[in-house]
Amino acid sequence: MAHDTSRAVPWLPAAVTGVVAFALEYLVVYLWQANRVRENLQGLNAVIELLGGQGIPAWKVVGWLLYNAHFVDVTRPALGGGRAATNLIAGGNAPQLLYVLPPLFLLVAGVVLVRYVGLDTPRDGALCGTVVSLGYAIPAWAGVFAVRVTSDGTWMGPAVVLGLVLAGVVYPVVFGALGGALAALTSD
Repeated sequence: MAHDTSRAVPWLPAAVTGVVAFALEYLVVYLWQANRVRENLQGLNAVIELLGGQGIPAWKVVGWLLYNAHFVDVTRPALGGGRAATNLIAGGNAPQLLYVLPPLFLLVAGVVLVRYVGLDTPRDGALCGTVVSLGYAIPAWAGVFAVRVTSDGTWMGPAVVLGLVLAGVVYPVVFGALGGALAALTSD
């Protein structure tokens, strides 16, 4: 089929698909890892609360795992100044299988969007699939700041630039496009 230039870009369905993909991905990580995170935080939170601080909520650490699954490190203040970076998955504190979730959810989002629109050429499917990034970027960008833990002017959370670029742009564009192309290739 020839390229149909009269077809409008599916902005709203793409945005909804991207937001839903991110939300479902977080939900899966939360349901899978929240109890483990709570157990691991018990001792640390007890010390923090004993010293008069507020414990680290499990939902924020689950968010860190989600960003780690996008290869975005969690950064924290380092002794002597600067920042230290950690990936909880790479460090063995969470299952390696978490790395599969972002590509999987974004591939599915690209497939769903392209099937909804009804494209049947890989080029059109790939281009349409990239638009999933519009919806995925919003919660990914907001999450970089929402899952931060702050205390006395310092913070710990996903690396800002990597979180904005990798989780908010690169992953959804690449895997949304692959899902869109796959959907178009396998259309009837």
